[in-house]
This record gives sequence, structure tokens and C-alpha cells, in this order.
Amino acid sequence: MPAVRGRLTPHAALDKLVWFKSGGPADWLFEPADLDDLTSFLGGLSEGTPVMAIGLGSNLIIRDGGVPGVVVRLGKAFASVEVRRDHIVECGGGAPGILVASTARDAGIAGLEFLRGIPGTVGGFVRMNGGAYGREVADILVDCDVVLADGNCVNIPVADLDYSYRHSRLPDGAIVVAARFRGTAGDPKAIGAEMDRIAAEREASQPLRSRTGGSTFKNPPGAKAWQLVDKAGCRGLIIGGAQVSEKHANFLINTGEATSADIEGLGEEVRRRVADKTGVALEWEIKRVGRP
Repeated sequence: MPAVRGRLTPHAALDKLVWFKSGGPADWLFEPADLDDLTSFLGGLSEGTPVMAIGLGSNLIIRDGGVPGVVVRLGKAFASVEVRRDHIVECGGGAPGILVASTARDAGIAGLEFLRGIPGTVGGFVRMNGGAYGREVADILVDCDVVLADGNCVNIPVADLDYSYRHSRLPDGAIVVAARFRGTAGDPKAIGAEMDRIAAEREASQPLRSRTGGSTFKNPPGAKAWQLVDKAGCRGLIIGGAQVSEKHANFLINTGEATSADIEGLGEEVRRRVADKTGVALEWEIKRVGRP
């Protein structure tokens, strides 16, 4: 491994870093000190070494065999949020959505409230065009700074990401280190009220206090994934220590001792039953990585 100024840990446990609290270790976990540390480290890796970024650990199943190569976790050096002119908010890739939305609110910038409802960091929801409550990142992103697997840092405008539902053209191994979002002028009180509404709706409808990963399946065109799961009779379904949430059928939960194989296996069983019952092939929204 190349020399670093941040923290580089071999055989690093990842289960405590993900919402499901399951899964094997990373071959290497790198927590860079700053952008220069990240680019020089990636530039010094052997060609072909797998690289993957992790944020808050939502929307992610780490398989039980662990993750090959290097997992990069962006810390405080990448979590800044600053207001620029023309209602632009500049964010580090490690900044959580709630911090971005709150900073925009305090500056009287509307249009970013929905980020309050996305459980993750800027890097993750820029990569997957995260969205909630009728809005998505494609609606607000201006551009982003991305470190490629070879260590080169490039700026990518939103038009070049070819955004679609929960998808972008960002290549594997690319790490979003910064992004700029544009909102509109708004009243901080009204913005705050909308954020409070989103928070209350999430609390009422989602199993936020469970070991979960967020929304499991993408909504098919013209349908809601949770309704299809319900129609197939899967609400409350259990495999090992994993269960389909009774509160929201598009959430899987770790009831205590679930392996990642339990969780992924439950998701696949739900997909099978939904396909048999409705003819719809649900697509995973949660990312599943690593060795079985």
C-alpha cells in the first residue's frame, strides 16, 4: 500500500459502519486526511485494485465474505458545507444530507429540503441520483468533483452524468469528493417547516429505529415497490435474522443476529414472490457488495 497521512487499516471491520450492522471486513479501509492524501494514495495503488467509497452506510449490504481491495471512507475533511452566491451550496462528498438541507435553510435557500429525507452523504446520493418526496439530485446539482480510480480529480457537470432514476454514469471506483447544488430564494421559516414535515413523515412511516438499509427496491414505472411487496404477501416475512418490516414493506430489517446472507436472501425471496404474483421484476435499490 502507498504511504498515507490519514488512517489505513487492514482487515477492517465494516459491520459497525453500515446501517444493517452485518457483513465482513474490508481488505483495507482508508480514511484520507484530505484531498491530496486521497489522490496520491489512489494514484499509487496497483492497477486494477478494487476501490469503493462508503458514506454513512445506509443503502448498502456488505456481504459476509468482506470487500476486496480498498474501501474509502470520507471523514470530516470532506464534510464541509458552504453557501456561495446565486443560491449555490457547495458541499464535501462526506457531508450528510441533513447538514446540507439545514445550511440551505439557514441561508434562505429553498429547493434542497428533500435532502433532509435521504439517509446518506453527498457522495452517495450524487452517484445514485438520490431522491425523496418528489425531488431528486438531478433537479439541483450543478456539477461535482470526482476522484477517479487512478487518482486523477475531474470536474463533471450534471449534464455529463446522464442521470436517470437512481442511476448515473459515474464509473466504478470513482469517488465524489465535492458537489454544488443550486436552489432558489426562500423563507427560512417555510423551508424549516417543510423539513420538519419530511422528518415527521419519515418517522411515522419508516422503521428508522431498526437496523435497516433504507428503501430496498426501486419503484417500478407507474407503481410503488411497497405495494407490490404487500400484494405478494411479504410484509413481515422472515429468513434467519432478517425480516420484511411490518411498518414499511419496502424496508428490510436486521432483527438482531442476521447475516448479510439472510438479508440479501430475504430480498431475493421477496423479488421471487413479487414476480410470481404480479409479473413485475423488482430491481434492488440497495447496493450489495463484496464476497458472499
